[in-house]
Amino acid sequence: MIDYIKGEIVELSPTRMVMECSGIGYEINISLTTFTAFSGKNSGTIYVYEVIREDAHLLFGFSGKKERELFLLLISVSGVGPNTARMILSSLQTDDLIQVIASGNDAALTSVKGIGSKTAQRIMVDLKGKVKTMGSVEPSLRTGNTNVTDEAIAALIMLGFQKNASQKVVDSILKSTPNLSVEQVIKAALRML
Repeated sequence: MIDYIKGEIVELSPTRMVMECSGIGYEINISLTTFTAFSGKNSGTIYVYEVIREDAHLLFGFSGKKERELFLLLISVSGVGPNTARMILSSLQTDDLIQVIASGNDAALTSVKGIGSKTAQRIMVDLKGKVKTMGSVEPSLRTGNTNVTDEAIAALIMLGFQKNASQKVVDSILKSTPNLSVEQVIKAALRML
């Protein structure tokens, strides 16, 4: 599975991007949010999700891990495919979509092209509890190195700890001691969890 691609942006349109990495051009389907994030840039890193079907191998790209996580949650809902999920992510910003689902505002979802009331309600029922655990981390708490933060949280989740608890502990550790390595943060978090 491909996690991300880092390279030169050869083509960029509101729905697709071609990124060249080591002489290979990857065609990546993107949302409008991701298009906006990469507009005006010559290179970058895009997080991807690979869809393998009998008739096609498709890459869907995202400017951040949170957008990709929401995409994966959306396609887990019955009746929501990758293109529908991309349409939802193009219509609503990541944090706005989390708020819409958490608050049960299905009217905001039905305003998205291709989403009827039944699909919107299914998304609300299936994802309401899951998006609440994603939570929106306050930017003021993310003052440290975000790579260290993300890696430490991912490691703690893989060890079986809840995402919210892991985020709070890691943020508090990095707030008091911002220059720790990933390993030091994980060790300190394990003592606190």
